[in-house]
Amino acid sequence: MRISVIGCGHLGIPHAAAMAELGHEVIGVDVDQAKVDRLNAGECPIFEIGLPELLARHTESGRLRFTTDIREAADFTDLHFIGVGTPIDADGRSYDTGQVYGAIRQLAPHLNRPCTIVGKSTVTVGTTRRVTVLAQSLAPAGEHVDVVWNPEFLREGHAVEDTLRPDRLIAGLTTASAEKAIRDVYAPILDAGVPLFVTDPQTAELAKGAANTFLGLKISYINAVADMCDAAGADISEIVDILGIDPRIGSGGMNPGIGYGGGCLPKDVRAFTASAQQLGAATAATLLRAAENINEARTGVAMDLITRALGDRSVQGARVTVWGAAFKPGTNDVRESPALALAHALQEAGGVVTVHDPQAVATAMIRNPELDYSDDLPASLDGADVVVLATEWPEYQQADPHTLAGRPGTPLLVDCRTTLNAESWRAAGWTVHQLGRPGR
Repeated sequence: MRISVIGCGHLGIPHAAAMAELGHEVIGVDVDQAKVDRLNAGECPIFEIGLPELLARHTESGRLRFTTDIREAADFTDLHFIGVGTPIDADGRSYDTGQVYGAIRQLAPHLNRPCTIVGKSTVTVGTTRRVTVLAQSLAPAGEHVDVVWNPEFLREGHAVEDTLRPDRLIAGLTTASAEKAIRDVYAPILDAGVPLFVTDPQTAELAKGAANTFLGLKISYINAVADMCDAAGADISEIVDILGIDPRIGSGGMNPGIGYGGGCLPKDVRAFTASAQQLGAATAATLLRAAENINEARTGVAMDLITRALGDRSVQGARVTVWGAAFKPGTNDVRESPALALAHALQEAGGVVTVHDPQAVATAMIRNPELDYSDDLPASLDGADVVVLATEWPEYQQADPHTLAGRPGTPLLVDCRTTLNAESWRAAGWTVHQLGRPGR
């Protein structure tokens, strides 16, 4: 098939490249000419595992190309994915869907034959209905323009894998022609056995928020239990293992740490909470808001642990190395990064902070230029009084504690993600403190 992907960011680029991998001819559309030029040259402006290779292969073959001309996309195909950003609105509680409606206003006047618009962006309930009215009112094809909402469930750092081999697909639609278009474009994925849930649009719109919010609830829950463990002297890692045995609960996503971040989960939880309130589900909104409150307090919890770890020394004047800038491993995305929030709090408390990250130093420097950075792991420890692990990159888990032990003045490590094998680090001479686990 020929398809277009409108919006080339963390969602649109992986989707466009993955669709080309499935055998489709793809044209990506973005307003940023410099970005389009880089993409057409096969250069990937974001870090995602496997994406640079996919992008280079399909731009070179001619199966994937990019443009700033939306009319070209309208002429090229009759199936258009909308993958523009929906950041949190100025009220801090709902989605800013301005880019979605802007894309429709630019695309629809050029739609002069039957076609399907497939929304991928995360939106509030009722958006599909409103987009349908707008698109059909502007398009020469009128009511022959179908609108489907097909929310993505991508994990940043795994976007290519999650697009090519998702665990489920959801399509909120109202016509048989729209369902046929979805089944055709995703045929290779459906043939591999991935289930497709065909629903009404409002169910599809709620499904994405429900999924991300449940993950946020799970993370906040285990962080609350970690705080209880810290107070009681219990071990959160053992509790996670005990809970994870129960098939009704499972341990997936239950990683105690300094909270969730990124461009999706925080805004999705906020917007889903706001939707609950708007729909009159006040009790649900109270539960969801509690998860937000726990997440928002995690920087303070981590600061308390670091202060206790320093003992008689103070954060004021201490040389602190923070390992991690990205909000999670596998990406260079630093939007709402708990690691950077913690680094900033340490600096505000008077610490002399250096941040290391395997991939996100360049993007972090743009968002937080007031911090110092290092892209060399051993060198980042020189002169450090304390090392704080804030993003659970494999590079830190696989590092040799014996080799690194001689670098800082005092080998003091605060693992705020509870991911390191503490015993192996202690055996190498480090003093290790972890959230929710007894310190030694």
